[in-house]
Amino acid sequence: MTTAPAHALPWTSLPTEMKFSVIQHLDAKDIRSFAKVNKEAYTLAVPALWRVVDLQSLDHIISYADNVPQSYHRYTRQLSICTKPANSGAPTNTAISDALSRLLASCTQIDQLSLTLEASLDYSLVHLFQHLDQLKALSIHHCGDEQRTPLSERLVVSIAASVPNLQELSLDRIARSALHAPELIGAYPFVPVVTGDADIPDHPRLGSDLSLPSLLRLPTLRKLKIRDTHLGDPKWCVTPISCSLEFLDLGSYCNESPEFNRVCTERIVGTVGHAVDEFSLNTALSGETYAFEKPKETPLKKLRKVHLTPLFPVENVVDTLTTLSGSPVEELSVRCYEDDVLDMCSALEDFLSLRTERGDSDFYKHLSQISVSTVTDIYSDDNAHDDVHDIFTRSNAGDCNCSSISPRTRPTVVIPAEHALAIQRLQEFCHDLALAGSCSHEELVIAKGMACMCENEN
Repeated sequence: MTTAPAHALPWTSLPTEMKFSVIQHLDAKDIRSFAKVNKEAYTLAVPALWRVVDLQSLDHIISYADNVPQSYHRYTRQLSICTKPANSGAPTNTAISDALSRLLASCTQIDQLSLTLEASLDYSLVHLFQHLDQLKALSIHHCGDEQRTPLSERLVVSIAASVPNLQELSLDRIARSALHAPELIGAYPFVPVVTGDADIPDHPRLGSDLSLPSLLRLPTLRKLKIRDTHLGDPKWCVTPISCSLEFLDLGSYCNESPEFNRVCTERIVGTVGHAVDEFSLNTALSGETYAFEKPKETPLKKLRKVHLTPLFPVENVVDTLTTLSGSPVEELSVRCYEDDVLDMCSALEDFLSLRTERGDSDFYKHLSQISVSTVTDIYSDDNAHDDVHDIFTRSNAGDCNCSSISPRTRPTVVIPAEHALAIQRLQEFCHDLALAGSCSHEELVIAKGMACMCENEN
């Protein structure tokens, strides 16, 4: 039988600070179990128990605000709120505003806030965000009907601008305001436009210009993600830029054409791309991307990471990557739907062939890694499949050496035969590049064990 070391101290004799430190290293299940030991244990576990709060419906929000002591709210660091009712008997707007007001007023230490809103918030709640000094990451997603309950860009921009130290902002399904986009009212393709939002108060920093391009005037903003939102405001080109964006993710808008989305993306890239280090693309780019920024060669002089999302058109992979060839790209990650695996492998082969043809030019000379992964359906866009796999990794580790091929451990998955052949062909193509010495003494490392794609499990 083993005995405790002579120098070991009993739990009760440990300093309170050390007890808190131990609890912080427990997982959620163990923390809940520990909290049930006795009153002291519960008191010690309170900060960890309420650190992450996820309120998945409007009913949960109201119940939480009514029953959880406000003194516990100061321990919350990550807060997720969804205002969609759990049942048809939805509370009144007054009850909603009251619950949110109490919650935001007391959760003053949050650093991450996710708002999933079925409808617009009461404008009187905007001022509460001024007191969230610790908030660094804000996500606002509209989950309601865009035609009946659209979420105005004016409200969203006012909220974001009110957060004193906001660094990361993610927006999804935000509607344009009639004040900033009168040309969209009643015009094809009948984009949802918010009316009646003129009474949103002017912001101390932005004044009455609460359009989406005004987000560029937030000096602390470093990461910006906008998905499924109309980005056709021409003011993206002329708005004074006060931020230095390091990460940019621009999604396409489903009610507009691919060409329109491309122009919108190019306009924004040409304006803010000078500081961007990481870029996620849903829309193809063309050689005209930099026309908005002439006479500069490229506005993406610091771009090191490029991500192509599953919505990116496979037929535009080579053209878009060629457009970005003036940037010092080091990593390229591609996510595609399983049905697109064959075409994506072919497109990557064409891209690598083009790189080989350029020889010793600066065409992607910094590229050190390419990864390809799959998602099972359109709803998997933001969450890669658990069995997603890299096809190959290319690193600048030294001379070409085929013996460097080494698999990683991954679960065994079944893949369609034609997918396996396409992946194998791409792998062999990479081997040929290494053997031919066309990589300028760069080593190609191909993870064979990861060269597979999952079948759709949905």
